[in-house]
Amino acid sequence: MRILVLGGTSFVGRAVVDDALRTGAKVTLFGRGRTGPELFPGMPRRIGDRDTGDYTALHEGSWDAVIDVSGYVPRHVRQAMEALGDRVGRYLFISSQAVYVRAGVEPGSDEDTPRRPPVRDTEELTEETYGPLKAACEDDVLARYGSRATIVRPGKVVGPHDVQDGLTYWVRRAARGGRVALPGRPEQPVQVIDSRDLARLVVQLLVDDRPGAFHAVGPAEPTTMADLINTCARVAGSQVEVVPVSAEAVPPFFPLIRPEAMWSTQQRSPSRARAAGMPATPLAVTVADVLAWDRERGEPPLGHGLSPEAEAKLLAGT
Repeated sequence: MRILVLGGTSFVGRAVVDDALRTGAKVTLFGRGRTGPELFPGMPRRIGDRDTGDYTALHEGSWDAVIDVSGYVPRHVRQAMEALGDRVGRYLFISSQAVYVRAGVEPGSDEDTPRRPPVRDTEELTEETYGPLKAACEDDVLARYGSRATIVRPGKVVGPHDVQDGLTYWVRRAARGGRVALPGRPEQPVQVIDSRDLARLVVQLLVDDRPGAFHAVGPAEPTTMADLINTCARVAGSQVEVVPVSAEAVPPFFPLIRPEAMWSTQQRSPSRARAAGMPATPLAVTVADVLAWDRERGEPPLGHGLSPEAEAKLLAGT
């Protein structure tokens, strides 16, 4: 199978390319060539820039499928489709759980959950526009490719090479042991998907030439924040005490923390994706791999979470 990946040297795309190569696919990368240029030596690369609309490198060639990892606004998708036309068989778009409405969602919601209204009048990515922009991208892919379109909606993706620090913060914090400040409630549900499980789903959908929309959510078993922190500690061989603190005492968008009104969005059904071949890596395996990767890279400063000093000060008041 000949696969074109639009973006594929950062995190999700990197996992997708790894899995595609495992199946024997012939992969071509399209991107600016700035991230991970040392990865995948010898792999064909087409250099372009989605932000500036430079798709000249895609005006020749054909592929059995394209995986769009880096389409965030409708213009990205429209211009890619214009450049590729019918020289691709299937167009698989990596979307997001953020496309769904946030109110009135019950635990176990599936891919037929109502979406938020698509947005096309901005390219500014914010908490409010990200999901609606992705919804507009979905619509454009479906309108152009119809039954040759596939939509994958991941939850929070985690694993080695994660640049967003969500799970990495808790892995590193639990490894230190002691009293751990949790800005929220221990029973909060949490859904994280191992990047390699997401990649396996994406590639299998292409192998099977399967249309439709699919939730990419995990882990293998229902998990709470307390479960996650304790799993991180167990993997690292440390002892922790989870101490709930006020969410108002920490910066917004704290790693993996969600307000109670959004808890049901962390309980979506993975049934359709599992039936299509998505694996379910145990959380402990993902945690162990993140811990090893983070230590190997020297545990650089994280962009989110609490510093040890800030956490100690917060815990002193409990």
